[in-house]
Amino acid sequence: MDYSAANTELWEFMIQLGVLSAVMLFSFDLRQILPGVRKTLLPTSVIAGFILLALKVTGVFVPDADILEFVVYHAIALGFIAMGLRVTNDKGADKGTGTGLRSGAIIVSTYLVQGVTGLLVTIPLSYMIPKLFFAAGMLLPMGYGQGPGQANNIGSSYEALGFAGGRSFGLAIAAAGYICACVVGVIVINHWARQGVLKRTAAGEEERPDAGYFMDEREVPISESMDKLSVQIALILIVYLLTYLASWGLTSLISAVSESAAGMLNSLIWGFNFIIGSVIAMLTRKMFEAAKKRGWNRHQYQNNYLLNRVSGFFFDLMIVCGIASIDPEDISGLWIPFAILAVLGGIVTWIYLKIVCRKNYGDYWREGLISMYGMLTGTIGSGILLLREIDPELCTPAAGNLVSGSAYGILLGAPVLIFVSLAAKSVGMCLIVLGLTMIYGGVLVAFLLKDRKKETKK
Repeated sequence: MDYSAANTELWEFMIQLGVLSAVMLFSFDLRQILPGVRKTLLPTSVIAGFILLALKVTGVFVPDADILEFVVYHAIALGFIAMGLRVTNDKGADKGTGTGLRSGAIIVSTYLVQGVTGLLVTIPLSYMIPKLFFAAGMLLPMGYGQGPGQANNIGSSYEALGFAGGRSFGLAIAAAGYICACVVGVIVINHWARQGVLKRTAAGEEERPDAGYFMDEREVPISESMDKLSVQIALILIVYLLTYLASWGLTSLISAVSESAAGMLNSLIWGFNFIIGSVIAMLTRKMFEAAKKRGWNRHQYQNNYLLNRVSGFFFDLMIVCGIASIDPEDISGLWIPFAILAVLGGIVTWIYLKIVCRKNYGDYWREGLISMYGMLTGTIGSGILLLREIDPELCTPAAGNLVSGSAYGILLGAPVLIFVSLAAKSVGMCLIVLGLTMIYGGVLVAFLLKDRKKETKK
């Protein structure tokens, strides 16, 4: 085998990763050195993504589009698998009745509110702007609510159905979501601080975590021959292998039963493989817990600290590559609907979340609101970033609600995935999906606004 630079297949992927890593580290230093950049609260990965996009537009460095799409697709699944494997504990959890379920309902109902907003914009505009896909509004909950990974996947599927530039449009929506999260978040946090309802903690004032933060006493000892990080990576890759086998088996079965059903569902299954991976990861975690209770396992394999770091690594890669994948030429002629969706999405999401968070999160509704807004316009990372500005030690249950709510959101959000797929079939079907979205959203909103005085007394 030729190991020289002449073998581009051998070196291209590593060269691209090296440049991505260099841009990420440069962005990290930029954020540390320049106070103005730091105060924007833009995550390092978002800054790196825009820098890489600028390098691509100017022709200084043009990253390989296939590699970027490859990284975005796999990174979202690997990141969610790492999160799903984490051992659950009671730290930071809300002891209130059904808070996890309510948080999941808040997340999914926000997707539905964003979807309705998006379709009400793009369906009529598609008659005035021929290039605009009538179902493009469903990219608003994918880009804002679920981040660049799903914006990439659904945008690509819409592109295959005739939406020219659909992938770049979805990724641009996701990038706008990060900016929206940080701009609105900074303005609101400063406003609350001026009102005197909260005290921001200066950098460096947080207490250092103790040893229990890094390692649980039930875990495999450090003295074991296999490195702890290697154990976590092995678990993640095994679950991802099972995810591939489950997706392959399911799509093969559907193809054998009905070709028409396969044409509608198979791309959806592969596009949402991260959900299958999350479910398998949670089942794997439950299996380990059951084996430990029966005495089959001496130690706990998972290390939450390392799993958090690994998921953070994959999500950072996903964000950088997702933003860098945007092709401005693809969305030329679509700037007006893009701007309308970006602005309306941010406004509607804030108004809706303020109502439901006040109703469901009691005396920590501000922490719940700012964290949910950060997550539902960016990712869970931007939600935690904003939350740490007002709750640096994560003393309130807000951070735990993001995680528990996301778990319930997988179940409650299943109809949303069907709506996203059906909306692209035709304008008539898109209108039916709009109606179904309103109905399902109304059910969840009624549940969230239900009077819980009796529950509180109990």
